Amino acid sequence: MARLSADTPHIHPTAAVETTVLGRYVEIGERCRVAETTLGDYSYLMEDCAVWGTVIGKFANIAASVRLNATHHPMNRATLHHFTYRAGDYFDDAENEVDFFAARRAREVRIGHDVWIGHGATVLPGVSIGNGAVVGSGAVVTKDVAPYTIVGGVPARLIRPRFAPGIAVRMDRLAWWDWPHERLRETLDDFRSLDAARFLDRYEN
Repeated sequence: MARLSADTPHIHPTAAVETTVLGRYVEIGERCRVAETTLGDYSYLMEDCAVWGTVIGKFANIAASVRLNATHHPMNRATLHHFTYRAGDYFDDAENEVDFFAARRAREVRIGHDVWIGHGATVLPGVSIGNGAVVGSGAVVTKDVAPYTIVGGVPARLIRPRFAPGIAVRMDRLAWWDWPHERLRETLDDFRSLDAARFLDRYEN
């Protein structure tokens, strides 16, 4: 793969991207479908992701076959089928249901900075995932995920905190994800060799 660029997002030719804001050094893999989404700097989507109505922070690590904002069908109606709200696709004299789609858009998904979402996970409408959180492979996330926690399962439940108490607050305060590209390069060796606590000790002040 070619080196990533601050100016030109790397979008695989088989991906479909529309009405989406892309940050610097972003990558969208094979066969992804992305719409009405913001993808922050350095974040990436591996192959076969489906993302709609989602705000994704910086440095998000999204594995293959992840579904973000997996929308619901109208279970209270006589039919689940989308011919009722996508009527314009089926009938010459009908329009799509504006209020239905507005209600969907009001329940966007929000993904924080430096989040890892494992292979095949699904995040349901209206869910927020905090900075530094990890979502296990195959999880179905139905509720908000606290920052710097690890969740997994169906439905997703807390497995454990990612860091010792206090580290999360310090990490948010440091907000290294806002550092300029050059500073990331300067500190690369420490990102590689120091654990979170020692990294914070070195760079907080």
